[in-house]
Amino acid sequence: MADDASSDNWEGVQAATGLAQAATGGVQATPATAHFSQANVGAPGHNVPNANVGEWATSLCGCFGDISNCCITCVCPCITFGQNAEIIDRGNITCMRAASLCLLLSPSGICSCFYTCTYRTKLRGLYSIRGSQCGDCFAHLCCQPCALCQEYQELKSRGFDPSFGWVANQERRTQQVKTMDPPSAPGKMIR
Repeated sequence: MADDASSDNWEGVQAATGLAQAATGGVQATPATAHFSQANVGAPGHNVPNANVGEWATSLCGCFGDISNCCITCVCPCITFGQNAEIIDRGNITCMRAASLCLLLSPSGICSCFYTCTYRTKLRGLYSIRGSQCGDCFAHLCCQPCALCQEYQELKSRGFDPSFGWVANQERRTQQVKTMDPPSAPGKMIR
């Protein structure tokens, strides 16, 4: 009788695992990692568990969620782009270098949009946000400041502050991990 109950339970676990595997695109979820969403597949350690998978944190027209960033982006979008690019590339490109490249390409207009939209595509890939490269280019061609603000706010919602830069964000995360207390174990084993 106990064997029947455990086999039924095992079949339920296998069915749930199969559903989870299908939902995550073939990535098998274990009980220890089941609470993490598919967004954790792209960049381990840099994603927020249980975030809205496939959706932006704000809409494309949600620029006014961060007024100071909105103003900076309207006056000089290259600054916001540089801050975003440094975080998205994990410090492989500095804010100044990315902003300078954006500024150099700005007189040609369209070239700047094609350059900045590649980082939108990278950001979507990191967090499994729905969309396409054509949609990314279209967003940057039609309203580059709105797209940059949306990307900036997405990074903020994922725990980064692009205005600090990559190194400062990593130091802040390291300090947060060090200050967390280790889990306590019970004093006795109870049967």
